[in-house]
Amino acid sequence: MTERHELPDPARRDELAENLAKVEERIAAACAAAGRKREEVTLVVVTKTYPASDVRLLYELGVRNVAENRDQDAAPKAAACADLDLQWHFVGQLQTNKVRSVLGYSDVVQSVDRMKLVTALSSAAVRAGREVGCLIQVALDAETGARGERGGVAPGGTEELATAIEGSAGLRFDGLMTVAPLVGPYAGRQRAAFDRLMEISADLRVGHPAANMVSAGMSTDLEEAVAAGATHVRVGTAVLGVRPRLG
Repeated sequence: MTERHELPDPARRDELAENLAKVEERIAAACAAAGRKREEVTLVVVTKTYPASDVRLLYELGVRNVAENRDQDAAPKAAACADLDLQWHFVGQLQTNKVRSVLGYSDVVQSVDRMKLVTALSSAAVRAGREVGCLIQVALDAETGARGERGGVAPGGTEELATAIEGSAGLRFDGLMTVAPLVGPYAGRQRAAFDRLMEISADLRVGHPAANMVSAGMSTDLEEAVAAGATHVRVGTAVLGVRPRLG
């Protein structure tokens, strides 16, 4: 039996169109419930292990923001789609030895979580002659010491990183990102987690008023993120289906 991600292009396009429409309905309904305008929330489709052909189909369907979390998947895919007017987001934990490659295609790095990475990103951006947007990934579980495995900096470390990003050539501080914690006091309490992220964002914007991007919420909890005030939601499975296994 043909797997879903291997369907011929016309069938795959129909599948993606149907899934995308359902996600758009969810975002629109969440915005309406929160008293927000639909245009206040940007959908970023996380394509991960899916092929460049899916990115092209998504582009045909109106998607302009796509995200990846592994450079080995992203670099060849971005190269294959270089002719498309897309904004690429890198959302995975980023090692410094991958920074130069990632900055070859990424417009926004959403997972900045340490000074060493800020330095490496700045050097690579200057070398490439471009400006790259940066989001600080906040580990909300680290606030109480119950650190999970999703990366990020504790809320208390955001101001120092924000100041470093703003003072680094080639970088632009755009805001914050989080993934709902699996452990600690926010486990299973996505809305509370996203409300806390919005509080941290508001505090940071006192000194960094342009950093108003808040990336939160995925396929299972985008409504909670929109209700809290997120400006960007990162959706993979709900648009593309269950990811094929690697290897």
